[in-house]
Parts: sequence; C-alpha cells; structure tokens
Amino acid sequence: MTFQRFLLRRALMVIPLMIGVVFITFMLVRIGGLDPVGRLAGPTATQAEFDSIRNNLGLDQPLWKQFSIYLGNVVRGDLGESWLSNRSVLTDIKERAVISLELLFWGVGIGALVGVPVGLRAAFRPNGRFDQFTRVLSLFGFSIPTYWLALVMIFVFFYLLGWSPPAIGRMSLLVTPPDMITGSYLIDGVLTARWDAARSAASQLILPVICLAIVSAAPIIKQTRAIAIEVLSSDTVRYAHACGLPERNVRKLVLRNSAVPILTYIGTEVTGLVGTMSLIEYVFAWGGLGQYGLNAIISGDFTAVQGYVLVLAVFSVLVFIVIDFVVYLIEPRSELS
Repeated sequence: MTFQRFLLRRALMVIPLMIGVVFITFMLVRIGGLDPVGRLAGPTATQAEFDSIRNNLGLDQPLWKQFSIYLGNVVRGDLGESWLSNRSVLTDIKERAVISLELLFWGVGIGALVGVPVGLRAAFRPNGRFDQFTRVLSLFGFSIPTYWLALVMIFVFFYLLGWSPPAIGRMSLLVTPPDMITGSYLIDGVLTARWDAARSAASQLILPVICLAIVSAAPIIKQTRAIAIEVLSSDTVRYAHACGLPERNVRKLVLRNSAVPILTYIGTEVTGLVGTMSLIEYVFAWGGLGQYGLNAIISGDFTAVQGYVLVLAVFSVLVFIVIDFVVYLIEPRSELS
C-alpha cells in the first residue's frame, strides 16, 4: 500500500469520526443539566426575558434542528460565540492553543526522554534493584492526583523554599510581555532579544512542566518496560543470543523492535494528557486551552465546550496520523492499514 493511499484512507475515516464527535458532544452538553439561560438572564429576569434569550440562542428549536444548524456552522469554520466572553470560540481557541502546546511539548518531551531509557534499563535487568525502584516510582506517578501534585509543588518550592516564582500565569506581572510572534513568551522573548521576558517565562514554565513530566513519565516507564520485556522473550532475540552477538548489538535489536509500539503508546499518551493538563493549567493559572475548556465546562458555556472537544478530537486524529507516518519512516515494510 502506498503512503498516498494510506493518507486518503485516513482522511476518509476522519469525516465520519468528526461528525460522530460533534453529535456526541452536542447531545452530552445539552443533557448535562446546565442551563446557560439562567446564568445570562440573572436572578431578577422575567419569564419574557428568559424566553427572549432562549430564542436568541436558538434553544427553543428541536434538538435535530439545533444540531443541523451547528453542524453547518462547523463545516463553514464557525464554532459559534462564547456565551460568557461574547467572543468567537475559534478566536479564543487560536489564542490559547499555542500556550497549551508549549506546555505539552516540554512536559511530554521530558517525560519521554526520561521514561523510555529508564523503562528499557529496567527491562534489561528485570527484578533487580533498579527495576524494583522504577516500578515503585511509576506506581507513585500513576497514583498521585495531578492537581494535588501541582499544589504540593507550589507549596514546597514557592512557599517553603522560595525557589520558584508564584503560580500567577506564564510571566511575572513585573515583566512586560515580548512582541507576539509565535504565542510562546519563551520563544518570542528569545526571538526579540527580550532576555528578561525569556527568563521570566522559563522560570514560570519549570513547575508545570515538571508536574506534566512526572505524570507522563510514569506510564511511559511502565509501558516501555513491558514492551521491552516482551521483545526480549521473542524468538528473534533468543536467536541473536544463540548466535553469540555482543550484548550491545542485542540491545540495539531490542530497541529497534520496541520503537514502533513505544512510539505508538507515546502518541496515545499525548492525546490523553490534554485532558489531564487542564488541571495543571487551572492550578498554575496558565491560561491555555485546557483551562479554557475546564472553565467552559464549569460555567455551562455549551458553545465553548463543543468547540473545545472538537478541537481535541481533531488534535488526536492529527497526532495519530503523524505517528503512523513516523512509524512508516522507521519501518517501511510495515503495512499501512
């Protein structure tokens, strides 16, 4: 199968998947029990004002008609207007997407750089001291609540030790943000030679990145260890040992045969961490897409929730397409299906 045919098949799969995501999200936010009309009208509103707001929002229409109108708007690139911010949902998402991607890139990147080598080393010496230590460490990362970890790190490193700045966003209030180029204060500070802004942005990144790295590294360690142990017990590796290959060559063989499933798992981990990251963003007042979606859910902003979930679905699809492409580069003989 050619790679062009693979891309075509993935594109054809995306269309019904996106329609399904839009439909499920549309129905869930409407049967969730949150009514934005009461929040918008206020406690002193009359029944006529309630009816007027409901009519303006289109909530007096049957569900099937509301969905058809919303689906048509999505196809045109219109995700609606936030009922609380009175701004376009697409504009809000564009402004916050880079902010979350920056945190996700550093957190998952560091988590993978730590988790994969640690998991491989534990697999090469199973049941040893290092293996037992990493299993306890990964269990700790699995078990600890994300928001609690973030709060403890703020308490220890900011309040007790004074090593980190306060959790008040992406930059100190005493520093003027650099000119907007990419949306990342760290990168924009470097590109514009605003070293004070770059230092402030880097210092604000440390704690949330460490939190996300811990949360991401724990499952990566566990899964890498399990994959490598399975490869070590395969006929290929046993044959390599029987042929008397040096241990270094055997480990390279294990790494190569483990690369595809490890990479696939990391892609799955990236899509799953987007939801977890919303708690970290909320605690650190990060202002990214995760915090935006969480605030929308809490406030009952249906339009913003629908746009947020739709963007996450599109992001997940893109991640898996990229992973499939990288797998094809690593192992061209693999069947793209």
